[in-house]
Amino acid sequence: MLKIGVLASHTGTNFQAIADACLTGELKASTALLICNNSRAGVMDKAARAGVPAVHLSSTTNPDPAELDQAICQTLEDHDVELVVTAGYMKKLGPAVLHRFHNRIINIHPSLLPKHGGAGFYGTRVHEAVLRAGEAMAGATVHLVNEDYDRGDILLQETLPVKSSDTAESLAARLRPIEHQLLIDAIKLFIDGRSADYEKS
Repeated sequence: MLKIGVLASHTGTNFQAIADACLTGELKASTALLICNNSRAGVMDKAARAGVPAVHLSSTTNPDPAELDQAICQTLEDHDVELVVTAGYMKKLGPAVLHRFHNRIINIHPSLLPKHGGAGFYGTRVHEAVLRAGEAMAGATVHLVNEDYDRGDILLQETLPVKSSDTAESLAARLRPIEHQLLIDAIKLFIDGRSADYEKS
């Protein structure tokens, strides 16, 4: 059974979607670990309720970036994680993690990348950018993670029509269930080995 490690920073709705899919059997996987850079984040409570081990690792616990990178990598290895999912994780991953889990780290982003991605584009900022641009379609993307924000190879995308009445908040709310399912579908691809973009090592 595939062991998933999730990195998150805030409320953790994507974490909850993954944990629920593992529990119901929709995913033939287990949520082996949560790593969070914010000890007070809501996702920590979600992990506790789901019985998932949760570890706080941040510049508070490891002020040196290289040591933090190694600590994250070692913690993932200690829990036998095979697939890493960054879900609302607000920090760049370091070279140790990127090398150890090459092509086994995926991220969900709430836009149709490459539009509205990169540094500074997160949360409602993404949806505000979509609305400012007057775009007819919004969407979500699952992509592989590399050293640049939101620049890894795209694995899956799904679109959502923008309504004239949409605000950033309403667009985010309508897109959230799409994000959850898209992320689960991407994990299924990894499990089933149907995606040539994954290199299992």
